[in-house]
Order: sequence, then C-alpha cells, then structure tokens
Amino acid sequence: MIAAPVLDADPAAIRTAGELGAGGILLLGSVPPPSVLASRLGAAGESPAPLVMADEEGGGVQRLLPDVQSIPWPREMARTMTTTAVAALAAEVGAQMRQAGVDVDLAPVLDVDGGLGPSATDPDGSRSFSADPQTAASYGVAFMQGLQRSGVLAVVKHFPGLGGSSGNTDYGPASTEPFSSLETGGLVPFRRAFAAGARAVMVANATVPGLSAGPASLSPAVIGGLLRSQLGFSGLVITDSLSAGAVAEAGFGVPAAAAAAVRAGADMVLFGSTLTPAATAALAPAAMASTLRAAVAAIDGAVADGSISYSRLDAAVEEVLAAKGADLCP
Repeated sequence: MIAAPVLDADPAAIRTAGELGAGGILLLGSVPPPSVLASRLGAAGESPAPLVMADEEGGGVQRLLPDVQSIPWPREMARTMTTTAVAALAAEVGAQMRQAGVDVDLAPVLDVDGGLGPSATDPDGSRSFSADPQTAASYGVAFMQGLQRSGVLAVVKHFPGLGGSSGNTDYGPASTEPFSSLETGGLVPFRRAFAAGARAVMVANATVPGLSAGPASLSPAVIGGLLRSQLGFSGLVITDSLSAGAVAEAGFGVPAAAAAAVRAGADMVLFGSTLTPAATAALAPAAMASTLRAAVAAIDGAVADGSISYSRLDAAVEEVLAAKGADLCP
C-alpha cells in the first residue's frame, strides 16, 4: 500500500505503482480529493484496481473532510450515543466514502484505552470507544457493521490491542500490556468483532510481552499463531505503517520489514503513513517509489530463497483479491 501524495505529484504514478505491486492507495488528507483520485484510477485501467483507503475514525482522525461528514471522537460517540445510532452514523459515513471512490476505512479502533491521547506518548486516548472492554467491543462492532452495511471494508485495529501501551509506536518502541492481561482486556473487542464478521484487521507495531520480542506486525507468533490459529481469523491482515519508529528501531528498514511481515502472515504491508517529523521524507514521490521497488524486491528475494513459501504468497494474494471482490480464476 502506498500513500496518496506521490499520486498527486504524478498521476502516471498510479499505473507504475500497480505494475510494481501496490494493491492499495492510502489517502492521508485532502490532496488529492477522493473524486480526482477515483477518476485517475479509472483512467489508469489497472485490473483489478487498487483498493482506495482512508482513516475515517472520527474526531481528529478524519482524512476525507469535507467529502465525508465530520463525526465525533469514538469516545464521545460511546458517551453520547447508542450503539444503534453509531451503526447508523457509520453507515452514512460509509455511503459518503463510497460516493467519493473510497473502498476501505482503516477503522474502527478497537483498543481499550482511557488515556488523554492521541499524542506522542499515547496512541489512542479519544480514538478508543472506552476503557471498558465490553463497551469498546459493543461500540466498535456497531461502527464496523455500519460501514459494512454501506459496502465499505472496515479494518479493525490495532491487534492485539494498543490500549494502555507504553508509548506511541510511530515515534519509537512501545509494548502492549502483557499478553496475560490482553486475554481478558484488549483482546475482548477483537474476539467480538471476529465473531460478528470482521473481514480485515490491522496489526500493531508494538511488542507483546509474553508473546513477541519484536513488533507484532512482524511476528509469526502474533499473526500466524494468535490471530490465525488460536482466534481463527480468516480475513485480510494488514500491517500498521512499517515506516514507524518502532519498526526502524527494531532494526528493520521498510523493505526488510515488508518481507518479514509477509513471512509472518500479513497479506498487505503499509508504509509512508507515519506522519511524524522524522518520517515525512518518506512521502516524497521519488522516495515513495524507490521504497516500493525495494520492498517488492525484498519480498521477491525472500520467495526465491525459500524464506517465504509460494503457498504463503499465494494466500496473501488471494486475501487481497477477495477484499477487492475480484476472482481471476472464474
């Protein structure tokens, strides 16, 4: 997945990105407007077309204003609205996203958090529906179901739960609560969402004490073990941004992290959406294209040397095609 600023600088980059292996376009703000992007995607003629994604969580995390209406922070929704009303609001948002040419909402946040963020030290805060696992689950599932009713793919995040984490992984290393605590807390909303038909999930870049020694997004124990085997999730698995500080400080550049994530069980890898001062250089068109090429080469190399099996790569491709509603083998 690539971020949209490169496309605004060079419309022809859409075709190039598809040829290089990008299956998704992430909108980070008002440039380009969704309607312009949709027309460019149609002109590019790539089949199947890339998924067009945005973070429409509510509050301060809304990338599509004014094309999509403003909605409250998730915490405010849970404080002032019923779950039925939240589902109806999410359906309205989803309909407006579809009209603007956007297929995927990287939301809702299912993290269980009562902090003061979002900030450089707290990734969640008001992005979380509640510090109570059951409340967070009920409202998160309602938001997810509203989006799905409108035909938008909801991506629940940040598995296995960033609530109460030691810091913000965009800026540097952080850990979730211990796995023993997550089992009765942070994982509750994800279990509920999976049971309710979640089709896509984003994996966090935090380490999980008691489960992983490095970023969860690169961990076979988190993705292949916990998510796929133990919890039985069978949908699309997306990484959080691999240009985050936590990934870099774990010793991974984006290309190596992309290969490690696919090997661990991720189906789509995301980079370039880390909007910290240290990471904004990655949004320059030349840097974005260079990183995309290097990431594809790293995955190719891992398949060639056998560290990523053909079956693992095929499974990832099949999940992406399913998310697009595409069947290349009718």
